[in-house]
Amino acid sequence: MDAALTHWINSVAGVSPLLDRIMITISQIGVPLMVIAVALQWWSRTDRSHVRHACLSAGLSFLLGLAINQAILLFVHRIRPYDAGVTHLLIAPSADWSFPSDHATASMAIVAAFAMEALPRRTLALLLMAVLICWSRLHIGIHYAGDIAGGAFTGVAAALVVRLCYRENSRLDAFATRIL
Repeated sequence: MDAALTHWINSVAGVSPLLDRIMITISQIGVPLMVIAVALQWWSRTDRSHVRHACLSAGLSFLLGLAINQAILLFVHRIRPYDAGVTHLLIAPSADWSFPSDHATASMAIVAAFAMEALPRRTLALLLMAVLICWSRLHIGIHYAGDIAGGAFTGVAAALVVRLCYRENSRLDAFATRIL
């Protein structure tokens, strides 16, 4: 089912050069744009300390999620879908294993961190960006749908750990959110 879903999503790759270019661009700059969007929230005019806490939580979740992925890669060696003949690859091949998707982990960790801080409008905007990033990874043929789901799970789990360990209004939080 994973291969069939991945193949179905990737089946439009190569049909429209414009769509392919858009998906490649989203895949390449989507996560950095999300990081910039979060960083710009630091200077929010409304509920500044709460939004700053969310920004720091998102950054910590991002980093923890990617660290967890590195640990998973030590044990799970899933080949890329283009190597298995499932997808048509639109970019250069990747040198590492397929599972889990770092792009999905990073983007969903940010979304989950903002969602857990009850910032609905910001969360929705970030979620739309994350879904586009995840979809682009399938469109360009670099990941299976299961890799995306695994990465999203890792990102949400990382955000949950950060939520449990990094408390708002703690001494560390008070120090960190007063910077700048």
